[in-house]
Amino acid sequence: MEGTSRLEAFSDGIFAIAATLLVLEIGVSARSADLGHDLLHLWPSYLAYVTSFVTIGIIWINHHHTVSLFGRVDRTMLFLNNLLLLTIAFMPFPTKLVGDYLHRPGERAAVLAYAGTLVVMAFVHQIWWQYARRGRRLIAERASDAALRGVDLAYGPGVPLYAIAFGLAFASPLASVFFTFGIAAFYLPSAALFQR
Repeated sequence: MEGTSRLEAFSDGIFAIAATLLVLEIGVSARSADLGHDLLHLWPSYLAYVTSFVTIGIIWINHHHTVSLFGRVDRTMLFLNNLLLLTIAFMPFPTKLVGDYLHRPGERAAVLAYAGTLVVMAFVHQIWWQYARRGRRLIAERASDAALRGVDLAYGPGVPLYAIAFGLAFASPLASVFFTFGIAAFYLPSAALFQR
């Protein structure tokens, strides 16, 4: 067993890199004949970027708060944390797919990859939290039961909501992306509320 400082430092670095890489996936040709037109037609990339950036930001906020409830970490938690970070670091790839293929042939596959990544991320995050929480295995003595219940309530809807986004992609890829944006908007205030 050890403290949380190394886990937090490594995690913060991965979150920052993943969020930064999102914007590097947006671009136009240097030989564009009509830059204004091309910039307007990048709206799927802007939508995917904002959705993914807000999602990563909220996960980072929640991760920071949740780790503040830990008293220690063990090797299993370090492994689970790396699995969570693996899904976070992967986010720029499906985000680029959405930006490149939304409203084009292949959009369903692109959005399924995007929503599927979010389902996996939410599932791993839930396992991550439940491992720490079960029997207060890694929870600090000072952490109140109310704070733990707050995290339970915040994390609970993640997997089902992203599963809906995944299913929605079969009917309407664009609606799925907007629904994913709605999930981010849903979690934005809750990220602040459950930390009080």
